[in-house]
Amino acid sequence: MASSTIFLHSSPPTYLSNFQICNLNKPKSTRKWNSGYSLKPIKATLVETSSFPLFQPPQVDESPSEMGLVDPDFYKIGYVRSFRAYGVEFREGPQGFGVFASKDIEPRRRARMIMEIPLELMLTISKKVPWMFFPDIVPVGHPIFDIINSTDAKMDWDLRLACLLLLAFDQEDNFWQLYGDFLPSAEECTSLLLAMEEDLLELQDQSLELTMRKQQRRCLEFWEKNWHSAAPLKVKRLAPDAKRFMWAVSIAQTRCINLRMRVGALVQDANMLVPYADMLNHSFQPNCFFHWRFKDRMLEVMINPGTRIEKGEEMTVNYVSGQQNNMLMQRYGFSSAVNPWNALPFSDEPQIHLDTFLSIFNITGLQEEYYHNSQLAKDGDTFVDGAVIAAARTLPTWTNGDVPIIPSLERKAAKELQEQCQEILAKFPTTSKQDQQILDATVDPRRTLEAAIKYRLHQKLFIEKVIDALEIYQDKILF
Repeated sequence: MASSTIFLHSSPPTYLSNFQICNLNKPKSTRKWNSGYSLKPIKATLVETSSFPLFQPPQVDESPSEMGLVDPDFYKIGYVRSFRAYGVEFREGPQGFGVFASKDIEPRRRARMIMEIPLELMLTISKKVPWMFFPDIVPVGHPIFDIINSTDAKMDWDLRLACLLLLAFDQEDNFWQLYGDFLPSAEECTSLLLAMEEDLLELQDQSLELTMRKQQRRCLEFWEKNWHSAAPLKVKRLAPDAKRFMWAVSIAQTRCINLRMRVGALVQDANMLVPYADMLNHSFQPNCFFHWRFKDRMLEVMINPGTRIEKGEEMTVNYVSGQQNNMLMQRYGFSSAVNPWNALPFSDEPQIHLDTFLSIFNITGLQEEYYHNSQLAKDGDTFVDGAVIAAARTLPTWTNGDVPIIPSLERKAAKELQEQCQEILAKFPTTSKQDQQILDATVDPRRTLEAAIKYRLHQKLFIEKVIDALEIYQDKILF
């Protein structure tokens, strides 16, 4: 089908399949909203995926064929409120939601829109005082404003957004009362804010473990301070227990979009919860991005210019650039063995020759923009991935104009770097094979426990990949 017909606004939107339209007349499934963890069971959505072979994880948990079309009500509740989607479909599987192309999309010179979400459906709060909300759902004199106003302006953006989310759930006829049915429950979230004591121990990362304990304590103390016995009833019912509030903060952290938006003459940076757009999964090489359309206050999800997308391919965005796995885990609750921004604590000595390493693996570009030139690679050679790109950034290297390398010295340096990698691996109490066996043997693990084990597994797989890359480097510098 011609791609030029995907975004014609003069015709009705084509995001409902025939199957979904037929099901609109069927009885609506019963849903509850008594607490943040009594929802319809849905897996957490923040699972790292990629549409580009360079950054594909070694193992893919699910394919689009294993994901079923989402409940038609998911579209309907937004469609009647001016949400629109073009040429995409939402799917739900064991690992959560994803957005996939419903038809082939040919590359264009200009970015094209696949989603538009009106401001009225969002929850936004300015990053700086005075706090401004668009839309302003905080009633005049409501005590939740005093709670929001008591937060630290620089540190507590997630607490403010969580308060706003809880207020939206409590307001009659608010869109988020319906959309909340499709958010992951507390048991389905991978955020480490909801992790148990034993889950944090499984990280095998003391620094990250300590950081998450501090984050949990910060949220708990905030809840105890504002949801005490003397608090007004209209505040108490928002978060009757600490777990409810922790869940709201985890949703705020994992689904927040930071964007500069213009409303009339006012331009401000805001923390935003944007329905439907928050169902896009992460990729280090995304095919979509967000754009604010100020003339009618719409957030647009746009396809990158020049991008070809096949039917069934996942639509992705980059949540945050240049962050290692520990930061991704702290904020979003996921990690990747092929994160191109991973790093290792190497000593300054020894060093390998930078240009030689890059040329052997056909890596080009500046350090912050390294990429694999696949046209120079041999057919069937799939060794180079995001972990090798990360190795090019993190390995200690030297360069001195046109001074050539001495192969014997390069091999010696590479071996010493391999030994440093082995020493790092030896500090872990388990191996990558043991971690994989634990994952395979565990039946229905808690989502936070599963995420913690995957985190330490991905760290080890990355180190092993660096060792293998250094081995190939030693072999090829002799020729």
